[in-house]
Amino acid sequence: MKKFKNLKGLVAPMDQSNVDTDQIIPKQFLKSIKRSGFGPNLFDAWRYLDEGEPGMDNSTRPLNPDFVLNKAEFKGVSILLARRNFGCGSSREHAPWALEDFGFRALIAPSYADIFYNNCFKNGILPVILDENIVDRLFSEQSQTVGYSLEIDLENQIVKTPAGEQLPFEVDEFRKHCLLNGLDDIGLTLQDESAIKEYEQQRIKEKSWLFTEMKA
Repeated sequence: MKKFKNLKGLVAPMDQSNVDTDQIIPKQFLKSIKRSGFGPNLFDAWRYLDEGEPGMDNSTRPLNPDFVLNKAEFKGVSILLARRNFGCGSSREHAPWALEDFGFRALIAPSYADIFYNNCFKNGILPVILDENIVDRLFSEQSQTVGYSLEIDLENQIVKTPAGEQLPFEVDEFRKHCLLNGLDDIGLTLQDESAIKEYEQQRIKEKSWLFTEMKA
């Protein structure tokens, strides 16, 4: 998992409450569990004018010119500004996979669905929670500024605006540690790799008969 420390990035607005995971990545794309390659189908039903299916050549599909992520000004975007209860619906981990694969490293919203919120941290995405009034103001600033960007300092837990305003946010210390060090569940386990190997070797010595039967 990629480390997350400090991000300065272009902001795209998703000005709609209760965006669910089927809107983020539709159900027909859930057949794969590779954790990559989902970016082209992020917000598929909104992004394209036809109905998407796995295996389609997305480069030939007709784009919806009114959809925010299809606009040239948002090329290279890495921060999504959203409304309350983002990521509701089913618990599919494919939703953060698609967001990350597209290029998003952080989200800013007043609230998130719990499972989606947890899955973001496990996949290298920082879901920042800010007061709804502050989010309203950021939407307003973004709409008035071409190339609007924000800086997110995870270590100090601050979102910095172009005007220099510092907006503090809360984050669980353990999740913060994992993001700062790029540790997903597998990475956390591998921190104890030497202890695991030592235990396995000791078990083989103590219970050699068990391992012999397993090989047979």
